[in-house]
Amino acid sequence: MLNIAATCLVITALLAYVNHKFIKMPTSIGVMVTALVFSLGLVLLDSIDVVHTLRVYEVSLVQSIDFSEVLMQGMLSMLLFAGALHIDLSELKTMRWQVATLAVVGTLLSTLVVGYGVYWALPWVGLPLPLIYCLLFGALISPTDPIAVMGILKSAGAPKELELMIAGESLFNDGVGVVIFTLLLGMLASGSAPTLAQAGNLLLHEVGGGLLLGFALGAACFVLLRSVDSYQVEVLLTLAGVIGGYALAHHLHVSGPLAMVVAGLIIGNHGRALAMSDTTRRYVDMFWELLDEILNAVLFVLIGMEVLLITLNSKILVAAALAGCVTLLARLVTVGLPVRWSARLFQLPPGAWKVLTWGGLRGGISVALALSLPPGPARDTVLGLTYCVVAFSILAQGLSIGWVTRKAIG
Repeated sequence: MLNIAATCLVITALLAYVNHKFIKMPTSIGVMVTALVFSLGLVLLDSIDVVHTLRVYEVSLVQSIDFSEVLMQGMLSMLLFAGALHIDLSELKTMRWQVATLAVVGTLLSTLVVGYGVYWALPWVGLPLPLIYCLLFGALISPTDPIAVMGILKSAGAPKELELMIAGESLFNDGVGVVIFTLLLGMLASGSAPTLAQAGNLLLHEVGGGLLLGFALGAACFVLLRSVDSYQVEVLLTLAGVIGGYALAHHLHVSGPLAMVVAGLIIGNHGRALAMSDTTRRYVDMFWELLDEILNAVLFVLIGMEVLLITLNSKILVAAALAGCVTLLARLVTVGLPVRWSARLFQLPPGAWKVLTWGGLRGGISVALALSLPPGPARDTVLGLTYCVVAFSILAQGLSIGWVTRKAIG
């Protein structure tokens, strides 16, 4: 395990250096592009002995990493907490119903639109999928990832309320998407659809339990932070709360992602204002910002390297293009158009609906959920579709969202 972690960190550091020195893309996108190009280059030059040896080593490295386990049980808790830590709760409160509507109703509707759209479109290219797998694809591809786009939005001069809307929606729809995916995965395993009461109980337990646990974790951590004035101890308390709290959520079968978001909001607002000295506040912010950057860089490198394990052929690529169009259409229908038609309700600039539609990037959580599906041909198809949609989302949408923001907002 130590060798794997060391290799991943060395590769990430070197690719980050190459990107910063020569490519000069946003760090997350740049390291993924470099890793993806390197991996594809190894595939194309596999006939050369030296390159073949490198490819064999990279494949063995990627196979030794359980991407789904690493992200869902390791990185995700810290990434979501770090993201929530810097959101102003007083500002989010003014948009709480808008964010909740997009995160809950929008994610559920997107799952249905993508699922049925893909189920209808894939037979055109001779790659039909059972409806349950199409809905699973809809559930795993609907959550958005604010990581790669937030820095670009800031540099493009996007209004603060637009940044807050994208960040808030993305933080909460991750948890909602995982709950929907879990419900559908249970249907696949049992072979029968749950009753409305069973589905309601599961959602109440997962979502409600996650929110309550997050509140309890945030409150407990707040009390401990307020009782001590030592930045070393206080940073350690936040880290322990995140890792221990996520493990507890898994044990209690409640939504860990939602718990981390709620805990991050409490500590980032009430904790920062009432329980931390200026010195502690500075160190806590620096620690989580640095950890966030490192984990994101490693995550995007792993996404770039994961291409070696994905089955890609002409049918998958054409199907992925259709799936990408369906996913963008679902984003437009469930987020873009409601924001455009209810501009006063969402309190956003007139062109914000274009940014929200194009800025709905997909990330590592989608790939991790796809990898957690039971082995089989359907899983390989879903994984290929997911990887291509995520790669397009990060590369094409991520690199152009700044331009879209400037054109749409002015």
